[in-house]
Amino acid sequence: MKKLLLTALLSASFSANAAVTTYFGEDLGLGESTRLASTPNANAAQANFLSSLINPGVENFEGLTNGTANPAISFVGAGVTATLSGGEVRSTANGVTNGNGRYGISGDPDANGSDSYYETSSLLSLTFSKPVAAFGFYGIDIGDFNGQVTVTTSGGLNQFFNVGNTLNGAGGSVLFWGLISNTDTFTGITFGNTASGTDFFAFDNFTVGSLEQVKSPVPEPETYAMFLAGLGFMGYMARRRKEGQV
Repeated sequence: MKKLLLTALLSASFSANAAVTTYFGEDLGLGESTRLASTPNANAAQANFLSSLINPGVENFEGLTNGTANPAISFVGAGVTATLSGGEVRSTANGVTNGNGRYGISGDPDANGSDSYYETSSLLSLTFSKPVAAFGFYGIDIGDFNGQVTVTTSGGLNQFFNVGNTLNGAGGSVLFWGLISNTDTFTGITFGNTASGTDFFAFDNFTVGSLEQVKSPVPEPETYAMFLAGLGFMGYMARRRKEGQV
């Protein structure tokens, strides 16, 4: 009985951690021509996301030429490359929008003083060179024309996520969204747009991590409590056996 109970407790502990965690923060825009001076909500979500990873790879599009469509990109920290399908690289002068609410947020403008991002108004997909377990991004100017952005993972972890951005707000908003799985990997990401062709989305700082780069999750407090209670019960049963009561 003691062995069976211990097995059950360990199984409960592992199943509590076998999950996908998502991260989301959004700062509402001030209009098509206004770049947000700060994005505390999005940045806090990104910080929480990054705190669960070890040296993930980031693509900020600064090394790519304005107008480049479907580029191959590299996530150096994760040792992963990816091919994009749909959309193209765009650039604005550093510190301003493109006049329609979109701009880069990487904070690392290239040598000619422009700031780059990736833009699309329809489906956008990434195919990774090897399985990953974490993916995050900044989204700029999403939802001002009623477009809801969705994320679908494929090639292992096959799951649909509704990002939950604000609809019909002012242009120039900024959000961060990410997901981390501590058990399953995937090889593809597809972005959906419920107002395809009408609402244009900008993306920046795509971030990727492998399963090995995901930090070991800390069990929830209730998991610890259950485990300790189980150990106490096993000790109690052992004492009863010694006393000949069972």
